[in-house]
Amino acid sequence: MLNWAEISTVLLDMDGTILDLHFDNQFWLHHLPQRYAETKAISLIDAQHELLSHYQRVEGTIAWYCLDYWAEQTQLPITELKREIQHLIQLREDADEFLQALRQSGRKIVLVTNAHPDSLSLKIERTQLDKYFDKLYSTHEFGVTKESQSLWQQLQQAENFDNEQTLFVDDSLTILDSAKTFGIKHLLAVANPDSKQEVKEINHYPAITDYRVMTKEILNHSKI
Repeated sequence: MLNWAEISTVLLDMDGTILDLHFDNQFWLHHLPQRYAETKAISLIDAQHELLSHYQRVEGTIAWYCLDYWAEQTQLPITELKREIQHLIQLREDADEFLQALRQSGRKIVLVTNAHPDSLSLKIERTQLDKYFDKLYSTHEFGVTKESQSLWQQLQQAENFDNEQTLFVDDSLTILDSAKTFGIKHLLAVANPDSKQEVKEINHYPAITDYRVMTKEILNHSKI
């Protein structure tokens, strides 16, 4: 699936790629609409319709991922509401072994998430995922999302990675397309980002449902 002999840097998305996307889906599709409905004294269906329409208008922009933006738009304490269901924040069940193998192999491991810094902090607090990485970035630091070529340009300046020797893993095909346009050679899609949903059919990129199938190959092509 991947030529690990060529890969020296691994760029990883967070939600759906390292963490189970179930938390985020529950929050944005169910928990926030419920709290919004209660505050606005409207039905849950109306709240879901209003929020989903708003999500679609800003999808892919920095606003879509910005907790401050949604706090202003909904007049609700978004980070506090996230804490109400924080027990759902967890690593994918195959992530620990995969990340441990990457570290043991001597590769550089960088987290690149569109998540807001406050969301990243909450997830680090709940999972200690920072222990696996050499560096963690919220794209809010750069002012643009992974959908933008400007992000990849700025990230490459910050990390000095070689496109030919870099693997990028994400559950978003749109974002994988953006990385491909930038010239990152090795790309991998996650076909089961939410443990409670069906596996997606992915045709345009190599796709994974369990990282553990790659552990031996990662270690056999160690960079140490």
